[in-house]
Amino acid sequence: MANHPSAKKRIRTNARKKLVNKTSDSKVKTYVKKALGATEVAEAEKLYKEAVAILDKSAAKGKIHKNTAARKKSALTKYVNGLTAVPAK
Repeated sequence: MANHPSAKKRIRTNARKKLVNKTSDSKVKTYVKKALGATEVAEAEKLYKEAVAILDKSAAKGKIHKNTAARKKSALTKYVNGLTAVPAK
């Protein structure tokens, strides 16, 4: 266990940061999963916009790497474009 006051404070601040980062990561995963699970075009496009916004915010704040955000956005774009390419019967 830490003995110095600065080490104790570091433990407290790390715990707070861990909680913030965990919620941010969870939000990214949730929105991406929702967007990839959509089957209707209109719903998929709406969820796509929300997911991209969340990814951009996370990347801008440094929560995730910018290339990770770009990779996830690319996968979402391919999925949504694949839905729109299939003609409705």
